[in-house]
Amino acid sequence: MLIARGLEKTYRSGERTLTVLRDVDLEIDEGDFVAILGPSGSGKTTLLGLLAGLDTPSRGSVAIDGTDLAPLTEDERARFRRDNVGFVFQSFQLLPSLTALENVQVPLELRGDRNVSARAAALLERVGLSGRLDHYPTQLSGGEQQRVALARAFVHEPRILFADEPTGNLDAATGEGIIALMEELNRERGTTLVLVTHDPLLAGRARRTIRLADGKIVADSAAA
Repeated sequence: MLIARGLEKTYRSGERTLTVLRDVDLEIDEGDFVAILGPSGSGKTTLLGLLAGLDTPSRGSVAIDGTDLAPLTEDERARFRRDNVGFVFQSFQLLPSLTALENVQVPLELRGDRNVSARAAALLERVGLSGRLDHYPTQLSGGEQQRVALARAFVHEPRILFADEPTGNLDAATGEGIIALMEELNRERGTTLVLVTHDPLLAGRARRTIRLADGKIVADSAAA
């Protein structure tokens, strides 16, 4: 599903060059659940952005489901993400002026789909929010907002879902529920799941853990 070769990301800071990622090679199979684990500053969020096509590498390549992202223009990458990729972020990234139902409908509407309301409502019911469809983000708890974000990420049936510290703003019990939902949707829909976290316990839920340190992969292991 995903192949990365020789990924490197550098930034210029005055006269200095800062290397955030170096020589990252990895492959992720279709339907897998992979955690990218590392401390703050290890490069894991930068890596996620490159794998998802949100950013371009200084060197190296990324291919998702056989599509090489490097030759694509910014608009082409945006269309590819719209059709194939889902995202869940620590800060939820919900549109405050839209209800829960309207937030979940957005990816379908951007794609030009029809009958989006019924599909969005069905997925919100699946994540336990059937009674909150008309509530705005400010009227929802943190856990409820993340469930809306999760429904939005899955509603267009992406081939691969990227999650960046999805439980970082939640208490332990609520975070546990979010991860359980992600696991269920991963199993039910066959969506490849790539999760970034600094929490070893959370990473332990994945079927494979990739450890980053100082911008390099230092370990890559399957669950026992």
